[in-house]
Amino acid sequence: MSELPVVPAGISEIDLVGVRKGAFGSAGSGDTSGFGGLVSQIVMPGASLPPFGGWFDEVAEELALSLLDAGVNGAVDKIVIDRGEMTFYVKPEHLIAFMTECRDEPALRFEMCTSVSGVHFPEETDRELHIVYSLLSITHNRRIRVEVTIPDSNRHLPSLVAVYPSADWHERETWDFFGIIFDGHPALTRIQMPDDWVGHPQRKDYPLGGIPVEYKGASIPSPDHRRSYN
Repeated sequence: MSELPVVPAGISEIDLVGVRKGAFGSAGSGDTSGFGGLVSQIVMPGASLPPFGGWFDEVAEELALSLLDAGVNGAVDKIVIDRGEMTFYVKPEHLIAFMTECRDEPALRFEMCTSVSGVHFPEETDRELHIVYSLLSITHNRRIRVEVTIPDSNRHLPSLVAVYPSADWHERETWDFFGIIFDGHPALTRIQMPDDWVGHPQRKDYPLGGIPVEYKGASIPSPDHRRSYN
Protein backbone atom coordinates (compact mmCIF):
# COMPACT_ATOMS: atom_id res chain seq x y z
CA MET A 1 0.00 0.00 0.00
CA SER A 2 1.27 3.44 -0.88
CA GLU A 3 2.18 5.88 1.86
CA LEU A 4 -0.15 8.75 2.68
CA PRO A 5 0.67 11.88 0.68
CA VAL A 6 2.41 14.88 2.20
CA VAL A 7 -0.01 17.32 3.82
CA PRO A 8 -0.22 20.45 1.60
CA ALA A 9 0.69 23.86 2.99
CA GLY A 10 -2.19 25.45 4.90
CA ILE A 11 -3.90 22.10 5.54
CA SER A 12 -3.74 20.85 9.13
CA GLU A 13 -4.43 17.20 8.28
CA ILE A 14 -5.80 14.83 5.68
CA ASP A 15 -8.78 12.48 5.95
CA LEU A 16 -8.46 8.87 4.85
CA VAL A 17 -11.91 7.96 3.53
CA GLY A 18 -11.23 4.59 1.95
CA VAL A 19 -8.96 2.27 -0.01
CA ARG A 20 -9.33 1.60 -3.72
CA LYS A 21 -8.14 -1.74 -5.09
CA GLY A 22 -7.50 -2.36 -8.75
CA ALA A 23 -7.51 0.11 -11.61
CA PHE A 24 -11.29 0.58 -11.54
CA GLY A 25 -12.28 -1.02 -8.24
CA SER A 26 -13.32 -4.27 -9.90
CA ALA A 27 -12.16 -7.79 -8.96
CA GLY A 28 -12.35 -11.30 -10.37
CA SER A 29 -12.15 -10.20 -13.99
CA GLY A 30 -9.18 -12.38 -14.89
CA ASP A 31 -7.06 -9.30 -15.54
CA THR A 32 -3.42 -10.19 -16.31
CA SER A 33 -2.14 -6.63 -16.86
CA GLY A 34 -1.17 -6.10 -13.23
CA PHE A 35 -3.59 -3.22 -12.73
CA GLY A 36 -5.77 -5.47 -10.59
CA GLY A 37 -3.05 -5.50 -7.95
CA LEU A 38 -3.01 -1.74 -7.47
CA VAL A 39 -3.92 -0.48 -4.00
CA SER A 40 -4.37 3.24 -3.42
CA GLN A 41 -5.74 5.25 -0.53
CA ILE A 42 -8.61 7.69 -1.01
CA VAL A 43 -7.73 10.85 0.88
CA MET A 44 -9.41 14.22 1.27
CA PRO A 45 -7.91 17.45 2.61
CA GLY A 46 -8.64 18.09 6.25
CA ALA A 47 -9.43 21.38 7.98
CA SER A 48 -7.46 24.42 6.86
CA LEU A 49 -5.83 26.86 9.27
CA PRO A 50 -6.54 30.60 9.15
CA PRO A 51 -5.55 32.99 7.79
CA PHE A 52 -6.82 31.52 4.53
CA GLY A 53 -5.72 34.38 2.31
CA GLY A 54 -7.60 36.75 0.01
CA TRP A 55 -11.35 37.07 0.30
CA PHE A 56 -11.63 33.65 1.97
CA ASP A 57 -10.93 35.26 5.35
CA GLU A 58 -13.59 37.91 4.77
CA VAL A 59 -16.23 35.30 3.92
CA ALA A 60 -15.32 33.11 6.90
CA GLU A 61 -15.42 36.05 9.33
CA GLU A 62 -18.67 37.48 7.95
CA LEU A 63 -20.35 34.08 8.11
CA ALA A 64 -19.22 33.52 11.68
CA LEU A 65 -20.60 36.92 12.75
CA SER A 66 -23.82 36.50 10.80
CA LEU A 67 -24.51 33.07 12.30
CA LEU A 68 -23.74 34.38 15.77
CA ASP A 69 -26.21 37.25 15.29
CA ALA A 70 -28.82 34.71 14.14
CA GLY A 71 -28.25 32.64 17.30
CA VAL A 72 -26.78 29.69 15.41
CA ASN A 73 -23.85 28.02 17.16
CA GLY A 74 -21.60 25.22 15.97
CA ALA A 75 -22.97 25.06 12.42
CA VAL A 76 -19.59 24.59 10.73
CA ASP A 77 -17.51 21.48 11.34
CA LYS A 78 -14.51 22.68 9.35
CA ILE A 79 -13.39 24.94 6.52
CA VAL A 80 -11.19 23.54 3.76
CA ILE A 81 -9.17 25.62 1.31
CA ASP A 82 -7.88 23.37 -1.45
CA ARG A 83 -6.89 24.05 -5.06
CA GLY A 84 -8.04 27.64 -4.78
CA GLU A 85 -11.56 26.69 -3.64
CA MET A 86 -13.34 27.18 -0.31
CA THR A 87 -15.57 24.48 1.22
CA PHE A 88 -17.67 24.76 4.38
CA TYR A 89 -18.57 21.46 6.03
CA VAL A 90 -21.92 22.13 7.68
CA LYS A 91 -23.93 20.06 10.15
CA PRO A 92 -27.25 18.85 8.65
CA GLU A 93 -29.40 20.36 11.39
CA HIS A 94 -28.00 23.83 10.66
CA LEU A 95 -28.11 23.66 6.85
CA ILE A 96 -31.15 25.89 6.32
CA ALA A 97 -29.93 28.57 8.74
CA PHE A 98 -26.43 28.51 7.21
CA MET A 99 -27.70 28.80 3.65
CA THR A 100 -30.13 31.58 4.58
CA GLU A 101 -27.28 33.65 6.01
CA CYS A 102 -25.19 32.96 2.90
CA ARG A 103 -28.01 34.34 0.78
CA ASP A 104 -29.19 37.30 2.86
CA GLU A 105 -26.08 38.75 4.53
CA PRO A 106 -25.10 41.84 2.45
CA ALA A 107 -21.38 41.14 2.83
CA LEU A 108 -21.91 37.61 1.45
CA ARG A 109 -24.87 37.68 -0.96
CA PHE A 110 -24.54 34.21 -2.44
CA GLU A 111 -27.71 34.64 -4.44
CA MET A 112 -27.54 31.45 -6.49
CA CYS A 113 -27.28 27.75 -5.76
CA THR A 114 -25.88 26.48 -9.04
CA SER A 115 -25.77 22.76 -8.26
CA VAL A 116 -26.64 20.04 -5.75
CA SER A 117 -24.88 16.70 -6.09
CA GLY A 118 -24.29 13.55 -4.10
CA VAL A 119 -21.26 11.37 -3.40
CA HIS A 120 -21.29 7.89 -1.88
CA PHE A 121 -18.41 6.71 0.34
CA PRO A 122 -19.50 3.29 1.68
CA GLU A 123 -16.36 3.01 3.85
CA GLU A 124 -17.14 6.17 5.86
CA THR A 125 -19.15 4.82 8.78
CA ASP A 126 -22.10 7.05 9.79
CA ARG A 127 -21.27 9.57 7.03
CA GLU A 128 -21.54 7.48 3.91
CA LEU A 129 -23.49 10.07 1.92
CA HIS A 130 -22.09 13.49 1.08
CA ILE A 131 -24.26 16.25 -0.38
CA VAL A 132 -22.40 19.09 -2.08
CA TYR A 133 -23.84 22.53 -2.87
CA SER A 134 -22.18 25.13 -5.11
CA LEU A 135 -23.05 28.75 -4.32
CA LEU A 136 -22.43 31.81 -6.49
CA SER A 137 -22.38 35.46 -5.45
CA ILE A 138 -23.14 37.63 -8.47
CA THR A 139 -22.79 40.74 -6.29
CA HIS A 140 -19.23 39.96 -5.19
CA ASN A 141 -18.20 37.57 -8.01
CA ARG A 142 -17.32 34.74 -5.62
CA ARG A 143 -17.99 31.03 -5.40
CA ILE A 144 -17.98 28.69 -2.39
CA ARG A 145 -18.88 25.07 -1.81
CA VAL A 146 -20.99 23.74 1.07
CA GLU A 147 -20.81 20.06 2.00
CA VAL A 148 -23.01 18.04 4.35
CA THR A 149 -22.62 14.39 5.39
CA ILE A 150 -25.38 12.06 6.55
CA PRO A 151 -25.46 8.35 7.46
CA ASP A 152 -26.76 5.79 4.99
CA SER A 153 -29.10 4.55 7.73
CA ASN A 154 -30.89 7.94 7.78
CA ARG A 155 -30.91 9.52 4.34
CA HIS A 156 -32.98 12.56 5.25
CA LEU A 157 -31.90 16.17 4.73
CA PRO A 158 -33.93 19.42 4.64
CA SER A 159 -34.81 20.64 1.17
CA LEU A 160 -33.33 23.97 0.11
CA VAL A 161 -36.04 24.82 -2.41
CA ALA A 162 -37.59 27.43 -0.11
CA VAL A 163 -34.21 29.18 0.17
CA TYR A 164 -32.89 28.52 -3.34
CA PRO A 165 -35.68 27.60 -5.80
CA SER A 166 -33.02 26.56 -8.32
CA ALA A 167 -32.26 23.54 -6.11
CA ASP A 168 -35.57 21.92 -7.14
CA TRP A 169 -34.45 19.72 -10.06
CA HIS A 170 -30.96 19.24 -8.61
CA GLU A 171 -32.43 17.70 -5.45
CA ARG A 172 -34.66 15.48 -7.56
CA GLU A 173 -31.62 14.23 -9.47
CA THR A 174 -29.70 13.60 -6.24
CA TRP A 175 -32.66 11.62 -4.89
CA ASP A 176 -32.93 9.74 -8.19
CA PHE A 177 -29.27 8.68 -8.28
CA PHE A 178 -28.36 8.40 -4.58
CA GLY A 179 -31.63 7.91 -2.66
CA ILE A 180 -31.17 11.02 -0.50
CA ILE A 181 -34.57 12.21 0.78
CA PHE A 182 -34.95 16.00 0.83
CA ASP A 183 -37.67 16.67 3.39
CA GLY A 184 -40.02 19.45 2.37
CA HIS A 185 -39.31 19.21 -1.36
CA PRO A 186 -42.50 20.08 -3.31
CA ALA A 187 -42.32 17.05 -5.64
CA LEU A 188 -39.47 14.66 -4.92
CA THR A 189 -39.81 12.29 -7.88
CA ARG A 190 -37.37 10.72 -10.31
CA ILE A 191 -36.11 13.05 -13.00
CA GLN A 192 -33.89 10.88 -15.23
CA MET A 193 -34.66 7.25 -14.43
CA PRO A 194 -38.15 5.83 -15.12
CA ASP A 195 -40.64 6.25 -12.28
CA ASP A 196 -40.73 2.49 -11.64
CA TRP A 197 -36.93 2.10 -11.54
CA VAL A 198 -35.64 0.11 -8.58
CA GLY A 199 -32.57 1.44 -6.76
CA HIS A 200 -30.31 4.46 -7.14
CA PRO A 201 -27.68 3.84 -9.85
CA GLN A 202 -24.86 6.18 -8.78
CA ARG A 203 -24.42 4.57 -5.38
CA LYS A 204 -21.28 2.46 -5.20
CA ASP A 205 -23.27 -0.54 -3.95
CA TYR A 206 -25.51 -0.50 -7.01
CA PRO A 207 -24.94 -3.69 -9.02
CA LEU A 208 -22.84 -3.35 -12.17
CA GLY A 209 -24.01 -4.84 -15.44
CA GLY A 210 -26.35 -3.96 -18.22
CA ILE A 211 -30.00 -4.54 -18.93
CA PRO A 212 -31.35 -5.81 -22.24
CA VAL A 213 -31.79 -2.96 -24.71
CA GLU A 214 -33.95 -3.35 -27.81
CA TYR A 215 -33.78 -1.26 -30.97
CA LYS A 216 -35.05 -1.86 -34.48
CA GLY A 217 -36.04 -5.38 -33.61
CA ALA A 218 -32.59 -6.38 -32.32
CA SER A 219 -31.36 -6.70 -28.75
CA ILE A 220 -28.05 -6.13 -26.96
CA PRO A 221 -27.30 -8.59 -24.14
CA SER A 222 -25.99 -7.38 -20.81
CA PRO A 223 -22.16 -7.42 -20.40
CA ASP A 224 -22.04 -10.73 -18.54
CA HIS A 225 -23.81 -12.49 -21.45
CA ARG A 226 -21.75 -11.14 -24.33
CA ARG A 227 -19.37 -13.34 -26.31
CA SER A 228 -15.93 -14.17 -24.95
CA TYR A 229 -12.73 -13.94 -26.99
CA ASN A 230 -10.41 -15.99 -24.81
